[in-house]
Amino acid sequence: MPVEIAQVTPVLRIFDVGLAKSFYCEYLGCSVDWEDGDASGGPVYLQVSRGPLVLHLSTHHGDGTPGGVVLVEVTGIKDLHAELHAKEYRFMNPGLEPGPGPNMLSTELIDPFSNLIRFFERNAA
Repeated sequence: MPVEIAQVTPVLRIFDVGLAKSFYCEYLGCSVDWEDGDASGGPVYLQVSRGPLVLHLSTHHGDGTPGGVVLVEVTGIKDLHAELHAKEYRFMNPGLEPGPGPNMLSTELIDPFSNLIRFFERNAA
């Protein structure tokens, strides 16, 4: 039987669950699918998603290093950009830039833990 990869899910290191939920849920529009652990003292591991975008967020010491990058392909990059600007999130004012490849547009978000989420659309430039 051939090996088949079903899904890839990045794990991003976070340090504050409330701050992470504010960024990923209130600003980015994700939902918390599930959460494991105790935010009052122990490590917490949770999954957030928005459509097919699925991210794991972890306060566990060995789960990732702040400053990671996740590349997310989308359609409707200009609409996403407008949606984010309409929320007036005081810590973020993303631009709309060419790249990361030819005929592409992208917008980058940096979460409160220095993880970069780069959204891009092909053939949008």
